[in-house]
Amino acid sequence: MRIENHPFSELKIGDSAEMRRLLTIDDLYVFAAATGNHNPMHLPREDGDGDGIAEAVAPGMFIASLVATVLGMQLPGPGTLYRRQTLNFATRAHAGEEIRIHVEVTEKHTDGTVTLKTAIHRIGDNALILSGEAEVIAPPKYAAFEDMHLPGLVVQRHRHFEALLDRARSLPPIPTAVVCPQEPNSLGGALLAAKESIITPILVGDPQKISAAAAESDTDITGFELLAATHPRDAAATACALVNSGRAAAVMKGHLHTDDLLKPMLDKTNGLRVGRRFTHVFVMDVPGMPAPIMVTDAAINIAPDLATKVDIVQNAIDLALALGIATPRVGVLSAVETINIGIQSSVDAALLSKMAERGQIRGGLVDGPLAMDNAISLTAARTKGITSEVAGRADILVVPGIDAGNMLAKQLAYISHAEGAGLVLGARVPVILNSRADGRMSRLASCAVAALYQAHVCGTDMAEAPWQ
Repeated sequence: MRIENHPFSELKIGDSAEMRRLLTIDDLYVFAAATGNHNPMHLPREDGDGDGIAEAVAPGMFIASLVATVLGMQLPGPGTLYRRQTLNFATRAHAGEEIRIHVEVTEKHTDGTVTLKTAIHRIGDNALILSGEAEVIAPPKYAAFEDMHLPGLVVQRHRHFEALLDRARSLPPIPTAVVCPQEPNSLGGALLAAKESIITPILVGDPQKISAAAAESDTDITGFELLAATHPRDAAATACALVNSGRAAAVMKGHLHTDDLLKPMLDKTNGLRVGRRFTHVFVMDVPGMPAPIMVTDAAINIAPDLATKVDIVQNAIDLALALGIATPRVGVLSAVETINIGIQSSVDAALLSKMAERGQIRGGLVDGPLAMDNAISLTAARTKGITSEVAGRADILVVPGIDAGNMLAKQLAYISHAEGAGLVLGARVPVILNSRADGRMSRLASCAVAALYQAHVCGTDMAEAPWQ
């Protein structure tokens, strides 16, 4: 982008400039992080004045800084320095509103300074938000600048999960058998989801350990049903019985090994099998990405064969449909984007793609083999000459095996600051699978994803995904 200034000698009374700016939630977070001003009036989803409404008011000094943007970028432009600025706030601006910032030269002074009238109006109703006057030192000579590159800035906000939570809150809470919530994190995750009206927990496990976890976290569990089961596998079997009797519509992992949770579910008589293999999906909210990314399978199937990969793909597509993605795009990953008979994952990827073309996998577009870069980057796909509806915009990434999946999910979490919601599919009901290291948002999002999936399976109408 080229920017140029208007030196003092060229400025005339009546010269003006303006720009438009859409105020976003990210603006509020960036301002709070940069200034240390965490006034809840200016933070999205916070009720700063106790009236029961989240205000998301744009900070006054952030609004005022946009006047400086016009002065420094347009009129007088680069080289301008402030002397003084008066600010009169007539009303407030909020995230989601578009505003117009206007400056106009009113005086020129012999010392090289210029006075400008400044004003900001809200677009739509033309309401005056800010008025004032600026006195600046105008640049003494003409200058122009080309391609001024700044470091990229990504706000570590999980807006996709926030949208999923909003949608899940509109549904009735699903009764959920929480297996062995016997330490504060696993118990707290279930109770947090209950507080948000996403699930209704049925606590299953050792009553003494559950009570101790509640006491340690200073949590009251007297309002929740508690079913005694001393051994973890007994607790998991009890959860299966709750599902089979219609009392639970989801299962949530607490403080036990995944094997102990899943083994009773695989029982042919009393388990939760419905035909497909159990597969795991991470729904990842990666800051800066335009939509969530699903990674599968990163937790259950170690070295899946082709038949297992068919179920992995189909389960992931079904979940994506439940989340509101109209036509899920599935990128089947390998080390290369061409078929190499020496790399089995590339052969499997090609077969999965052809099976989807023939209707053996339904509900989405499947393409592979794709390398990671050309699965998620249109630029990389075009550079390599790949023409595909999936390449560069995959919603679902199918990994060759558990090693690759686990590493990919953890790289997204620890390097790209993603949050991940974990779900096991292929059972009679969704199984919420969280890690002990998962934070508040991951636990909530996992419950929300389960609720949306169960609503989809039961035929509840869901709005189109907010990121489409």
